[in-house]
This record gives sequence, C-alpha cells and structure tokens, in this order.
Amino acid sequence: MQATATPSAMGGKRLLSSEEVEGTNVYGTDGKKIGSIDHLMIERVQGQVVYAVVDFGGFLGMGESHYPVPWSTLHYDLQLDGYRTNVTKDQLKNAPEFNDGSYADREWETRTHANYGTDPYWTKPSINR
Repeated sequence: MQATATPSAMGGKRLLSSEEVEGTNVYGTDGKKIGSIDHLMIERVQGQVVYAVVDFGGFLGMGESHYPVPWSTLHYDLQLDGYRTNVTKDQLKNAPEFNDGSYADREWETRTHANYGTDPYWTKPSINR
C-alpha cells in the first residue's frame, strides 16, 4: 500500500526546495530503485515543474542516461522516501532524443508526452498558453 504524501505526513511542509528533490531516488512499480532525479525543468511563465530529468543509472541493462519524464509520471511514496513511476524500459528506449536544446521545441515536447501517454502540460487549465 502506497502512503499518501500529505503535508502533515511530511512534517507540515507544503513546499520543497529543488535542492531537496534533486538526488531523490526513483522507484519502479515493483519498489526497486531505478534511478534518481538529476534536475527539474520548470515552465518559465507559470513556474510549474513539468519534467524531472531522471538519471537512470543502468536501468534494466541500459547504460547511465538522463531522460526527462513528465512530472505527472512521478508520485511521491512516503514509505520509499522517493518517487514511484510506471515508466517502462520501452518508453525510455522510444523517448525522443534529449539534448540541451531539444526541450525548447514544442514538437519534441509533443512527442515526449505521446511516448509516456501523458497529457501535455500546456493543455491543462493552469498553464495559459
């Protein structure tokens, strides 16, 4: 059973510094560690975290790589003290290539969200784009 990350369960903290998120472990659906958060990508105007760049160090036989995954694919699990995701090896293999300039391209973002089966952040009401 996954513990819910409520502010009271987290010592009353509603906000986190990015420094507290970076380095946090990421676990697969089976509860095994598959990587850690390297850094976050934030939508500039609204200030919303939209991607976590995850360091999948040797995940399922793949070499150490950084993959931006939609923030919505990560869910904090109090028992693991880390984020749980259902991202699969195939999704990582098929993810659009990532480099320092790729995330500035809306087409890249559209392909990324399609790959992970998530709704693009800019289609949600909180982001007026």
